[in-house]
Amino acid sequence: MEEYLVKDGKRLRLGYTTGSCAAAAAKAAAWMLLTGRKKDTIRLQTPKGIELNLDVLDIQRSADEVRCAIRKDSGDDPDVTRGTLIFAAVRKSATPGVTIDGGEGVGRVTKPGLDQPVGEAAINSVPRRMIEENVREVCMLVGYDGGLDVTISAPEGEALAKKTFNPRLGIEGGISILGTTGIVEPMSEQALLDTIRVELRQRRESGADYVLLAPGNYGADYIRDFIGLDPKTAVLTSNFIGDSLEFCKEFGFHGALLIGHIGKLVKLAGGMWNTHSKFGDCRMEIIASHSAALGLRAERTEEILHCATCDDALRILDEEGLKDAFLVRLGQRIGTMLGYKSGELQSGAILFSKEYGFLCETEGAEELLEQIREG
Repeated sequence: MEEYLVKDGKRLRLGYTTGSCAAAAAKAAAWMLLTGRKKDTIRLQTPKGIELNLDVLDIQRSADEVRCAIRKDSGDDPDVTRGTLIFAAVRKSATPGVTIDGGEGVGRVTKPGLDQPVGEAAINSVPRRMIEENVREVCMLVGYDGGLDVTISAPEGEALAKKTFNPRLGIEGGISILGTTGIVEPMSEQALLDTIRVELRQRRESGADYVLLAPGNYGADYIRDFIGLDPKTAVLTSNFIGDSLEFCKEFGFHGALLIGHIGKLVKLAGGMWNTHSKFGDCRMEIIASHSAALGLRAERTEEILHCATCDDALRILDEEGLKDAFLVRLGQRIGTMLGYKSGELQSGAILFSKEYGFLCETEGAEELLEQIREG
């Protein structure tokens, strides 16, 4: 692809999804099966409105079946499926219409709450629709009104899936065939949000009333080492804490408990619900203002404003005998802000740091943790 977008001042090339690859391979295979002629390139109109003209690779033709592949191009997105071949095999069937299934390297759904039911191939709704529409288009062009079976496969998929969220989500044996627009936008935040939303929906549909949230690996490690729970108990939210709480409300959870490093969660005291540094860094301002309210001397408050890490700021407060009082105040403030954000959803937070360990918690955090343990 030669289409680009500009992000943070950089020109980044777009790519296309595994769903687009599957649909294009199926279209090409259907055309070769029904016409008897070889097809070296295939056109595909994506849901985003961008037309792709793709090379058809690894063509295998027989009287009963045609199998071919499209190579995944992720553009400038660091996608684990970059360069992998997505195959489609098409054969005539006595069953009317277009039947779609997954073969080698395409995962199977084993838990409820995903785009597809338990037992189905992990080929999501939009790619399924793209496959069916493109195969039907070929049938109309050549005047074929019989049935066709389409099998999508990815020979490298089982190995690649270990680098994705699939094992965590209960998709076994391979990758998912994904994409809502057919196009990959480099470093897409939406893809991560979609993953968080799917995992939360899955937890809720599996019967969970309370959920543990952690921004990242520090939180997961703390959950394992100091709380004694399997880190997989937590849904990893990255910087999308506000969005994750909104998803929890949407799915009807009773409560959500955040466990995270102070470097992330201190920002909640300032009402920052996306904690990525590109949206701002108010850590030292929050610590300094609450410390000053507790009576910290002006020159030491000034030192905090120039600290690089929260642990360094806590060291100053410890030296001044104000660390414990500050942490109580911080827990209260975060609890208040979570209350504003969460509404009827019970919410709480536990904060820690690598140097000091447990730091503080909001009111009701222990009760939420017990609910999660019992669940």
